[in-house]
Amino acid sequence: MNLQISRWLLALLLTVVGVTATAAGAVDKAQEEKLRKALEIPGTGISISEVRASAMPGIFEIELVDGTILHSSADGAFFIVGDLYSVDSTNGLTNLSEMRRDGQRLARLEEVAAKDMIVFPAEGEVRSHITVFTDVTCYYCRKLHQEVPELNKRGVEVRYLAYPRQGIGTDGYKKLVTAWCSEDRQDVLTRLKTDKSVADKSCPDNPVSAQFQLGKDVGVRGTPAIVTPDGKLIPGYKPVDQMMLTLGLN
Repeated sequence: MNLQISRWLLALLLTVVGVTATAAGAVDKAQEEKLRKALEIPGTGISISEVRASAMPGIFEIELVDGTILHSSADGAFFIVGDLYSVDSTNGLTNLSEMRRDGQRLARLEEVAAKDMIVFPAEGEVRSHITVFTDVTCYYCRKLHQEVPELNKRGVEVRYLAYPRQGIGTDGYKKLVTAWCSEDRQDVLTRLKTDKSVADKSCPDNPVSAQFQLGKDVGVRGTPAIVTPDGKLIPGYKPVDQMMLTLGLN
């Protein structure tokens, strides 16, 4: 779906002061069934995955099977597509929908085994970490990789996941498979990101395709895509100093 939030709803959201950034909660079965009956009408393309109570009284958050988020009235007679915000004098605008996505993203990443990552560990005390969906063919992936030693010196561990931006079976995909199937993954990944010659290698249990799908599932649309320890997705490159500020480090 590609609907827009109506102007009246946006005006309403901007006047909702004091709504706290509470997590969406469970709803009873009767309410869920009411919304399913009202919205899952043949021909609309609406297929509901989950129904949750939103932070706005009387409004329910509905996740469709394709990942689209709706916000619906209790009877399902009206809905809008888009993110829900809270407004207060201290924090300004808070995107409650994005906070929920952050939690879901973090949960998915926690399912990835350490052995399936290419990790560049922090030097000394580990102060924080970032998870980076990377390709070996993109300019800003290479630029970020040049700064990994500095991040490591500042106590930030860099965990790489594969994201062949041009798709499965491409040259970039094959190079990522080569890195993940090599004995010295760090060295091979670095060599590939500096255009050094590396013989193709493959292995049946490589996680490249699975990580590519994972990236798409959690909202990655390009590389590099950086995920912070609290699940926030940062699209694109950030210089070291900016990254440290983002992580709350100095």
